[in-house]
Amino acid sequence: MTRRVSTILFQGDSITDAGRDRSGRQHNDAAAMGRGYAYLAMCRLLADSPARALAVYNRGISGNRVPDLRARWDADCVALQPDVLSILIGVNDLWHKMEGRSSGTVAEYESGFAELLEHTRRALPKARLVLCEPFALRCGAVTQRWFPEFDERRAVAARLAQRSGALFVPFQSVFDRALQAGSAPEYWAADGVHPTPQGHQLRADAWLAAVTPLLAEG
Repeated sequence: MTRRVSTILFQGDSITDAGRDRSGRQHNDAAAMGRGYAYLAMCRLLADSPARALAVYNRGISGNRVPDLRARWDADCVALQPDVLSILIGVNDLWHKMEGRSSGTVAEYESGFAELLEHTRRALPKARLVLCEPFALRCGAVTQRWFPEFDERRAVAARLAQRSGALFVPFQSVFDRALQAGSAPEYWAADGVHPTPQGHQLRADAWLAAVTPLLAEG
């Protein structure tokens, strides 16, 4: 019998954190979910499924890179035993490097991320993984210096999703389509990385479109 989804966990960096209250509040709490896409997605899920007793958590932490996730994974992920685990990570692995605060090649990013996913599969064999594509809009902090390395790191996320059997949410494509429709990049992410409220809504809609069919299976 398919395991019924009851616990959903959002993991990542500041884009997922979105100013959440980390003082100990638990699932389905507005302050603990932050002001971003994770909160918006939670609201929709809870409104649509009042009988399912969903427990939705946000454990994103601002500034995190792949090594930071790995260091706190057992406590902030495995211990929660999520049925669905959504991960968005990668922009800081390059951004901090651009600012001289860390180092690391694309290959090291891929190997570290792959090890994290392998550990997750061993620790949470029944969890359904969702990998979200790192994204960047060419404005604010995002300059030409970011490319082509950022695109290579996006490709890593897609490749690892396929390799690990995870669902992939193509956030960059979502923003690219919005820009092609004529809006400015600053409208969606003023600094090129952190979404505006409407940017978070765009991403929540994309996440729900990709993940809701997965939830319906359980």
